[in-house]
Amino acid sequence: MSKGVIHHIEIFVSDLHKTVEFWGWFLEELGYTPFQEWGSGRSWQLGDTYIVFVQAEERFLNVPYHRSRVGLNHLAFHGQSRQHVDDMTEKLRNRGVNLLYPEKHPFAGGENHYAVYFEDQDRIKVELVAPEGG
Repeated sequence: MSKGVIHHIEIFVSDLHKTVEFWGWFLEELGYTPFQEWGSGRSWQLGDTYIVFVQAEERFLNVPYHRSRVGLNHLAFHGQSRQHVDDMTEKLRNRGVNLLYPEKHPFAGGENHYAVYFEDQDRIKVELVAPEGG
């Protein structure tokens, strides 16, 4: 194990079924595999790191998530190449996923940052980044 590598990330969600549809597909495209499953949660693993999604309790659903509040802004994942980012962008479009910053795509993060930005059903921002020069 590498010191400092993230062990896991856990995210509460508003609708576990929709989350599983969205994140399961995306994470498996990136090489994650299903890891844990129970009545109110699911996780996917890649190496020693896993991502967990848990259904939020009804009493906490009255205030929706917003990335500009204190807390998580977004999750960014490494892509294999610019072509991989392009292929995933097309797959996201075909799935009807809300792409962010379309007028600046694929350089919304700057002229040397090739990425696609999008949102899940809870409006959590996700980024897939190509390696520099690739």
